[in-house]
Amino acid sequence: MELVAGCYEQVLFGFTVHPKPEVCGDHEQWTPVADFTHHAHTASLSAVAVNSRFVVTGSKDETIHIYDMKKKIEHGALVHHSGTITCLKFYGNRHLISGAEDGLICIWDAKKWECLKSIKAHKGHVTFVSIHPSGKLALSVGTDKTLRTWNLIEGRSAFIKNIKQNAHIVEWSPRGEQYVVIIQNKIDIYQLDTASISGTITNEKRISAVKFLSESVLAVAGDEEVIRFFDCDSLVCLCEFKAHENRVKAMFSFEIPEHHVIVTASNDGFIKMWKLKQNKKVRPSLLCEVNTNARLTCLGVWLDTVPDTKASLPPAAELSPVSKEQSKIGKKEPGDTVHKEEKQSKPNTKKCGLTGDSKKATQESSLVSTKKRKTVEVLEKKRKKKKMKTMQ
Repeated sequence: MELVAGCYEQVLFGFTVHPKPEVCGDHEQWTPVADFTHHAHTASLSAVAVNSRFVVTGSKDETIHIYDMKKKIEHGALVHHSGTITCLKFYGNRHLISGAEDGLICIWDAKKWECLKSIKAHKGHVTFVSIHPSGKLALSVGTDKTLRTWNLIEGRSAFIKNIKQNAHIVEWSPRGEQYVVIIQNKIDIYQLDTASISGTITNEKRISAVKFLSESVLAVAGDEEVIRFFDCDSLVCLCEFKAHENRVKAMFSFEIPEHHVIVTASNDGFIKMWKLKQNKKVRPSLLCEVNTNARLTCLGVWLDTVPDTKASLPPAAELSPVSKEQSKIGKKEPGDTVHKEEKQSKPNTKKCGLTGDSKKATQESSLVSTKKRKTVEVLEKKRKKKKMKTMQ
């Protein structure tokens, strides 16, 4: 496995970790080994995502860079956005979704690296995107004080909900039966079947990252050294522990045989891996740590041995690249209330009304004109592949 982390200093770090523990007393000790550093961006890194082959990074320089982790080379760059890249999410090996401060959400073919759909998602910045486990829906939040539900099968908006404040994180649970919306230090928990808030958790400091450890247990990190595990049913804090010496900026979790691991990155420069206990009330044990001596901003874990069960978005989402006909901008703008799309078929899921009121309607699915935008540019592999600097 490979830890990958971006930082304010414009560098992407890679550390190889072999999960072959040396037992020291009762504690396992894993050893991370520096693998590479790569300085491709011209501004600080803001987002990272991984699938079974590639790592992609987003930056304040408005570009997305692609790295082939099998060959350890830079694969190319995408320059469709005209604002800081705020979020990157893979769905399987075929699709990547990006969001940025230009208000766009883009759906990419992760094989040909073509932009299949470019959607004007928010009036302000897109701050976060989360894809439903089924691949049929996505949620996004932005600086226009809305929570939006997207039909990924048709590449259009399904519902718009006014949440009165700017949320900066939204996250589906592993089974997709609930999701959380983060506003400053507040966590609103929504149930899929009722499309309403079932509870609210308040953290002590502003929240910077959340990760579901199970369908009901949520790990929460913020502008502090502490990480907390909350039960989304009882709203009780199950456990809290000091993870770093400075605020925690990013988290990632994964499971391998006999291990459920959470990885944390902090402004203190450290990346740490923790082994979670079956009882989440028990503090996790530290597996390893590495000091990058940088101000870390984003984090991912590339698992080359774990099979990818989510091959792609549903077949109907195999959209053609953005065309002139598709890119006409609609004249209607959404209002400030909760909206549901008119004359649109409902997404094929258990419950369609994620965030909307079916009695209030508008249209909000127009695509952005590509003429005034930068085109998708993928740097050709033959002569423009740059080998990532290998740290000896």
